[in-house]
Amino acid sequence: MEEVARIVLALEAQDVAEEVMHFLDRTGRARVVGTAIDGSQLADAIRQLEPDAVVATPSLVGSRESLNGSALLAVDTSQSIGTLRRAIRAGASGFYLWPAERDELAHAAARVRPTLEHAQAERAPVLAVYGPRGGAGSTFVATHLAAAYARRDRRCVLVDLDVVFADASAAVGVPVDEPVRTIAELVALQDEVAPQHVEEIVWRHPLGFGVLLAPGDGFARVGAEDYRRAIAATRRTCDIVVLHMPRALDEVARAGFEAADRVLIVLGLDVLSFRDAKRAIEAAGLEDRCAFVVNRASRSEIAPRDVERVFGQAPLAVIPSDRAVRSAQDRGRLLPARGRVARAVDRIARTAIEMPA
Repeated sequence: MEEVARIVLALEAQDVAEEVMHFLDRTGRARVVGTAIDGSQLADAIRQLEPDAVVATPSLVGSRESLNGSALLAVDTSQSIGTLRRAIRAGASGFYLWPAERDELAHAAARVRPTLEHAQAERAPVLAVYGPRGGAGSTFVATHLAAAYARRDRRCVLVDLDVVFADASAAVGVPVDEPVRTIAELVALQDEVAPQHVEEIVWRHPLGFGVLLAPGDGFARVGAEDYRRAIAATRRTCDIVVLHMPRALDEVARAGFEAADRVLIVLGLDVLSFRDAKRAIEAAGLEDRCAFVVNRASRSEIAPRDVERVFGQAPLAVIPSDRAVRSAQDRGRLLPARGRVARAVDRIARTAIEMPA
């Protein structure tokens, strides 16, 4: 069966958009799966639909990064130096005048259609684990969640987005005296990053999950676009991807949030943790994709039930405080799969991805 290109259409003039949509659909080589009338709608459509190509007015495309790997076919009813420059900055693979160059547009759309192998490849769900306040325990939750999925015979890859500190490396026991491969090795590949490249550099934990390690180097030139490509390739190597998010809401963190199907917010039972979570959710636009976990729960004026009162939903799990956690992390070890802590993490593994977005 011949595959057709999946197109998201974003044109400023509604009548032109309808003409282009009907024309592309009639060619039989492209199918419009979503439309947008402004930059915000376009970004949402790209994130949710993951099209093969975007047919858009250059002024509606924010940047190359916002395309999330989709090809850009720039279309306008007139041509000027300004529109051409915007198309180039956005990474367009071609510029087409409508309707004079509609046949050329159709041929370009046909060239970006996926191969059958690419179309049938499944993309694993992505779960981001984020602690808005330092010390909330996002590293603990992310690493133990990866182990929980491995115990459930799910192929899991943990991706560490903490470029500078790379705390996940120490938490899972990556040897400090042995050379290891990190995401930095993928940077030179740029758009050529493929699943096999990820599989070659993933570090394997004895429990069975993989880790795409961060460089842990303030001078490493690993940026948001590098992580976008790496996460997209990683999704084709496993059953589930867990992102270990940095606390700072920088461009790398935003790339992780964009890729995530669900964001797990790790809370402590204190006012500052709740306050920082509300600020982060608003700043990153996570309202429709977040769930909550209470970590290190102990007796406090603030109780787990306050999560639902403040955020509108009960926590997925409440992880009790356990003195063994700090000792295990200092030694680069994960807690055994028994006890109250393990049961709470296993509950997250059962429910986090299955929840409706």
